[in-house]
Amino acid sequence: MVSDTPKHYPVLLNEIISIITPQHGGTFIDCTFGQGGYTKEILKFKKTQIIALDRDIKSKKKADEIEKKFSGRLLFKNKKFSQLDNLKLKDQKIRGVIFDLGYSFAQIKDQEKGLSFNSVGELNMQMGLNDFSASDAVNKLDAKELEKIFKFFGDEKEAKRISLRIVQKRQSKQLNNKDLVEIIEKTKKKNFKTHSATKVFQSLRIFVNNEISELIHGLIAATKVLKKDGILAVVTFHSLEDKIVKYFFKSLSENKSVSRYVPKIDQPKNLFSLIKKKPITPSLKELKENLPSRSAKLRYVIKKEDFYDFKTDIFEKFEYLISIENFGNKL
Repeated sequence: MVSDTPKHYPVLLNEIISIITPQHGGTFIDCTFGQGGYTKEILKFKKTQIIALDRDIKSKKKADEIEKKFSGRLLFKNKKFSQLDNLKLKDQKIRGVIFDLGYSFAQIKDQEKGLSFNSVGELNMQMGLNDFSASDAVNKLDAKELEKIFKFFGDEKEAKRISLRIVQKRQSKQLNNKDLVEIIEKTKKKNFKTHSATKVFQSLRIFVNNEISELIHGLIAATKVLKKDGILAVVTFHSLEDKIVKYFFKSLSENKSVSRYVPKIDQPKNLFSLIKKKPITPSLKELKENLPSRSAKLRYVIKKEDFYDFKTDIFEKFEYLISIENFGNKL
């Protein structure tokens, strides 16, 4: 029986612990602290320390609770993980860096954030340290820009029709969460497996929080702070995230070109050791306990060299997606 208990469930927790081996001690970075699921489990091992980041200031309350229990072993920073470089950690022995790119139950149910299509009130979707909201995007961007956001960030097949109806509807009023859901439901055929608004809401969340460029900058920053034999582990929840992580790991694990259209990268040695080419997915037991984990994929690499200035063509590879994020510069 699937549990509907409203609690935070750290996805692929056992697998993460098995990979990073905190029983040997050391300092780890939890780049997406959230409700502290990974952090609490790691701190159960006495010789560990955690540096935790989260752009959501509401996560600090949970961090303070955990810090009291594990006094002196948790340092929380209200920062985006793209700012990991600013922590000046190059001289520290970082044994592992972890990203969980999903959202906690508390965040999804937070009416102020408006991440869910069941939310009421104004469109928001800001996770913290943002420059604009989903309301700004929906009510100010033109139809072609909205279409690209829905199509490329959400794989929404009805992106054009939805965008045109948004622009038409907003001429008479400022659109809110309920308005957007109604527009989508009237535009699309009903899907009994997933809510009609799922893909549009996903795409707006990605856009508002600059999730593409944040992830790319975060991966690069994490790679720089890791020392030799350090582990970089990432849990993704949709194909776009997984595609970025897969490419980044593979491109720095092989000297040969990842694509025949991309020139060979001049790397003196492989930076990463890629242990598993295929992602790790939740067990049947976990799926029964936490159905939302069904889309989770875990990929990890081990850093085999200590050099800091490595080369990656990942910005060129995903340049078009970053250019869509740049629509936010006009808001």
